[in-house]
Amino acid sequence: MANDTQQAAPLPRTDVTIAGGGIVGLCLAVALRQGAGLSVLVCDPLPPGKDVGRASALAAGAQRMLAELGVWDAIAPAAQPVSKMVVTDSRLADPVRQTFITFDGEIAPDEPFAYIIENAVVSEALRAAAEKAGVVTALTSVKAFTERGASLDITLADGDKLRTALLVAADGARSALRAYAGIAWSGRDYDQSGIVATIGHERPHDGCAVQHFLPSGPFARLPLTGNRSSIVWTERREDANAILALDPDDLVDELERRFGLDLGRITLETEPRAFPLGVGMARRFIGDRFALVGDAAHLVHPLAGLGLNLGLRDAAVLAEAIVDQTRLGLPPGEATVLESYQRARRFDTLTLGVATDGLNRLFSNDRLPLRLMRDLGLGLVDRMPGLKSFFIREAAGVVGAVPRLMRGEPL
Repeated sequence: MANDTQQAAPLPRTDVTIAGGGIVGLCLAVALRQGAGLSVLVCDPLPPGKDVGRASALAAGAQRMLAELGVWDAIAPAAQPVSKMVVTDSRLADPVRQTFITFDGEIAPDEPFAYIIENAVVSEALRAAAEKAGVVTALTSVKAFTERGASLDITLADGDKLRTALLVAADGARSALRAYAGIAWSGRDYDQSGIVATIGHERPHDGCAVQHFLPSGPFARLPLTGNRSSIVWTERREDANAILALDPDDLVDELERRFGLDLGRITLETEPRAFPLGVGMARRFIGDRFALVGDAAHLVHPLAGLGLNLGLRDAAVLAEAIVDQTRLGLPPGEATVLESYQRARRFDTLTLGVATDGLNRLFSNDRLPLRLMRDLGLGLVDRMPGLKSFFIREAAGVVGAVPRLMRGEPL
């Protein structure tokens, strides 16, 4: 019989546990391993491959970060530079879509402001980098956690337990860990869905991205490598469900009405899928030895193409705060570390969330006075090169308090 006074075996320990193995979570994991040699566990119950069919705009700052982490070389062959972006405002029945503003695609010689790339390519490269760096991964989720002095005791869905100095929730907009931590969420549902798919077309796009503002919501066509484009098609939720129920030929007809025929006939290369759209933000980004990153912390409309880049900036700022304080002897979950992260990120994401929400309301409206006002505004901006350059550099993520990784500098 075991002695009643025998102590239980100590729990396995890790410096940082990340719940969520998406692009943001993996980027943070690689940065922490490379920058400070911390032990990192990434938990995600979903196997690789969940990003099939989705693509993202990676801003210049995000590209610099991936290059500094040694990941970009594996991604570059599949990354399409954006040479320019054209914005139109029209109705479906309009015979001609008038261009109101055109943005040139470079922020510096040979440095595009953004690349379009399939999420699956980025995820695969980051998984390889994480494995090479010594990040431990587990096909499970974090179910519960309690504070134990200077650590958190974590219970995983498979029943395993461990102790960690910091838990980071990168588990998406419906974050179970955010709710478990008691962090409130403020936001609203748009009653819109974003339909995403990869489209093939007969003629080359020459790296041109197009944003059509339509009464039902924006329709973006984003250039991929080859004669392919990714679409983000915003519709009222009821209409989106009806569109996805169409037979393939009718669906392509509806696509062509929005996509246009300037690139020739189009074909569906991936099955279209729809995702609910909304805007929201956590009341706070941190708790006791706990932090939120990515969509778990904030959600914006995809019209700006900045959702993923916001999350990557979270990862860059949090990694920098942790690495700097670790060098001073502080553990990664120390309150001063997390408060530094929250100060750097919350106002930035709040500002962008309000801006994208306002743009969505303004452009998802067919009232004549609003159409005239926004078209006049776009036309004026198009005639102001300095202002256009500022907008491009802002979208590229290279102005303001840019974290070291997004400046292309080591941690």
